[in-house]
Amino acid sequence: MKKIVQEGGAVLRQIAQPVALAEINSEKIAKIIAEMNIALDACDDGVALAAPQIGVNLRIFVVSGKMLPKKGGVKPANSVFINPLIKKISTKKVAMEEGCLSVRNVFGLTKRADSALIEAYNEKGHKFVRQGSGLMAQIFQHEIDHLNGILFIDQATNLQEINPEK
Repeated sequence: MKKIVQEGGAVLRQIAQPVALAEINSEKIAKIIAEMNIALDACDDGVALAAPQIGVNLRIFVVSGKMLPKKGGVKPANSVFINPLIKKISTKKVAMEEGCLSVRNVFGLTKRADSALIEAYNEKGHKFVRQGSGLMAQIFQHEIDHLNGILFIDQATNLQEINPEK
């Protein structure tokens, strides 16, 4: 299993490269997505993960199925977003508590748009649009920040380190 890159890792500060449309269905991209899903699913407190967080400089992120409505009582699979673009964002900003799997045990308040509409490709190469509000909008913005070399600590206030062993 790939370890999650922590703050200080150079890949976290790079602008991730787009995935060529012809490559989306490739074995290489499928392997990267599988590694991302394994890494995310291994973190009880994780809700999403961007490819740079496993050391891969590509514009991909996954959102945990636990963030999506259950279907027939079953947790859906993680959702894959390849080459995501924010198409529309609300002007209303909300201060939300935020943390990151690449900045473990640090939390702070980040002002994020209350809703966001993004366009992306799924792992099969189909383009889709997804609307999110509240926590889902926050996730979209946080993960796209990762793809742009930005960490939440760059804009968060009231940063606090929380020792999980206490």
